Amino acid sequence: MACLLLHTAIMMMQQTLKNIIEFRGVGLHTGREVNARIVPSCGDSGITFFRRDLPGAPAIRAVSSNVISTSYATTLGSRGATVSTIEHLMAAFYGMGVDNAIVELDGPEVPILDGSATGFVGMIESAGLVHLSSPRRYMVVKKPIKVIEDDKYIFLLPSDGSGLSINYSIDFAHPFLAKQSFSRPFSRDVFRKELGSARTFGFLKDVEMMRANGLAKGGSLENAIVISDTEILNEGGLRYPDEFVRHKVLDLMGDIALVGAPLIGNIVAYRSGHALNHRLAQEIWRKPGKWEFMESLSWDDGIHAPAPVLMEKMASL
Repeated sequence: MACLLLHTAIMMMQQTLKNIIEFRGVGLHTGREVNARIVPSCGDSGITFFRRDLPGAPAIRAVSSNVISTSYATTLGSRGATVSTIEHLMAAFYGMGVDNAIVELDGPEVPILDGSATGFVGMIESAGLVHLSSPRRYMVVKKPIKVIEDDKYIFLLPSDGSGLSINYSIDFAHPFLAKQSFSRPFSRDVFRKELGSARTFGFLKDVEMMRANGLAKGGSLENAIVISDTEILNEGGLRYPDEFVRHKVLDLMGDIALVGAPLIGNIVAYRSGHALNHRLAQEIWRKPGKWEFMESLSWDDGIHAPAPVLMEKMASL
């Protein structure tokens, strides 16, 4: 009977951390030192942030309906309490399969660490994961969902397999950011090895403007790639030749994690950012007839639609 089950459907159980994680670091935009603690949580509780520095330690659920800002980072808010720059940690939760956790902070921003998710991935691996008794619910895309803004877009398409595939492209008027693409079936290994260590980036010419607006106070060459008109200022250069597009995918996964369930489908994106990512999350919930929840799947996260199939679907939208 067990062998029969493996050939028909697999029920995946929700996961949480086996052990508590504690770390400290500076916030990218506030510049404040923040102590963080990630605690295991029960099934069907999702990810919840607690601001331990505020009276009553208010809770902020990590869901798209609580997004209050997408300017240079994703910020959540609830009943006057906020927590910002949550996207790298949320991407690590999504990529590593953490469904439920409590994140306690004594400040308004998740520490930026080195500007990627690699520190979070390492801590999650060290803490370990444990299966819970609650089955994981997957959001299976049945009909195309799209969001478009000028020349930017995200299409969420049905999958020809049982997993999630990502096809993301950027093209900016800058020699370091011109025509980069990332196309992979999404899996834990892909996240760990190809996405998690891609760092956030910004332009040197924008730093003064951002700081004048109260942003990037904690930014440095230790936690961001800084690009001038002619060179990358970080010693050692890039971790990947296409690190920029990889980080944009990392951000996308962190924002999509706020939908609240793993996606089964194909994401095709061009130059999207936090604002458009959030619009997609909103559009998913506005169109319940275009997807359905499933607990049992014929699971193979390596199956994905080949490029010609994706292009054909996009042409018909």
